[in-house]
Amino acid sequence: MNSMKIRRTAIAVAAAVALPFSLAACSDSGDDTKAAAPTAAAGDEARTEASTPSEGPMTDDQPFGPACAGVPKEGAGSFDGMAKDPVATAASNNPALSTLVTAVKQAGLVDTLNNAENITVFAPTNDAFAKIPKADLDKVLADKDMLTKILTYHVVGQKLAPKQLENGSFETLQKGMITTNGSGENYTVDDTSKVVCGNVKTANANVYIVDTVLMPK
Repeated sequence: MNSMKIRRTAIAVAAAVALPFSLAACSDSGDDTKAAAPTAAAGDEARTEASTPSEGPMTDDQPFGPACAGVPKEGAGSFDGMAKDPVATAASNNPALSTLVTAVKQAGLVDTLNNAENITVFAPTNDAFAKIPKADLDKVLADKDMLTKILTYHVVGQKLAPKQLENGSFETLQKGMITTNGSGENYTVDDTSKVVCGNVKTANANVYIVDTVLMPK
């Protein structure tokens, strides 16, 4: 009888000793679960951040074309510099347009172009003018009326975005009509002159630099 009491007492003591460890184990298990939750939450947050774009979509409202590489990177003749000046002044700072600038001055159109609002200029490069035989070019430069007609034929009285050139027909300041076609970064004016650097911004105009001088029809 005494031995049975002793065993019962031993079992009770053992249970009393084991209970704190059991509770501690349960408590530790709960802490582990709680600790794991923030880790999972942090992982979810990281995945959310990774799936969210850090920047908005890139715009395509930028100059384009092979001749754009020749535009100065800095200064008044750069894209940023030209954007601050009216179109005739901006063109005068671009070395590739020096012949055009001379012609504009010869025709007395500097103020006309600089003071115009929201226009588009198809600007022939020096190489475009070089395609014209020198004798013929000299004759045009000496004839102010003819020169004015040719130059104003290169100007449209509205700002044209590239998309509008895909299949367009526009009245010029000379009162003639020019046609444009193409897509992407490849556009042609009057089926003869290619845009080699397009969508150049000045303070009052969009400029499309072309490889051939346009002639009124």
